[in-house]
Amino acid sequence: MPTAGAMPPYELYAIRYATNRKRTRGQNFIFEAQPEMLQPMDFYSWVAIGEAGTFVIDTGMARAKAEKHGHDYLHCPIDSLRLLGVAPEQVEQVVITHLHYDHIGNVSAFPKARFELQKAEMDFVVSPFMQKSWCRRAYEVDEISHFVALLHQDRLVLHGADKQIAPGLSVHLVGGHCAGQEIVRVWTRRGWVVLASDALHYYEELERGVPFTVAFNVAEMLTAHDRMRELAESDAHIVVSHDPLVSERYPAARPDLADHILRLD
Repeated sequence: MPTAGAMPPYELYAIRYATNRKRTRGQNFIFEAQPEMLQPMDFYSWVAIGEAGTFVIDTGMARAKAEKHGHDYLHCPIDSLRLLGVAPEQVEQVVITHLHYDHIGNVSAFPKARFELQKAEMDFVVSPFMQKSWCRRAYEVDEISHFVALLHQDRLVLHGADKQIAPGLSVHLVGGHCAGQEIVRVWTRRGWVVLASDALHYYEELERGVPFTVAFNVAEMLTAHDRMRELAESDAHIVVSHDPLVSERYPAARPDLADHILRLD
């Protein structure tokens, strides 16, 4: 595993802002043997803070969308950033891992930011695939329209498969969950950490080698496991996007932020 040499590490945080305690294993795993068993789902966004700048990674979910989809909204992700000393109105770069509604809410809270997104994802959400209800089920048209507007305002950068956003922070296309799903690699004091975003919803997917139910390409979803293992220091350096176990495996950023903001580095 290559190292970053003398590169200053980032502080890396996960913000737990919503949950769904009624979720079942049948909703999560293909060919699940116990489909009625409960398997709660948490919702996270992330932020990396370092000498190269502050990088918000996904913007969480809007409260109205949480209510629409039956999730329990715990904290506004924007208010959570402020608890870390991050002023959203001053943030200059936001990385969007894909355009599902639980990753692109609250975009208007970042008036100075330029947004980074896989070109493949924008191609996907304005393609004939959106004529299929299954393909568009996790997208919200008003939020997609917002990103089209950002493109016309020169505030959205559509990049190719792999891109270094800043020293020690890069994005990598893996597909699978959706056509433009990307993961984020971050250099931290414990080495290279990979934010899987929705390339992995639960640790169990990686441990058992099984796909999540919401998939554009199941083969890509599974080969993404290999790519994450190539980029991360170890399996313990891969952070999934919806597993309540994240709150158990990582410490709170401060004692008053337990089960809310976690330190991943």
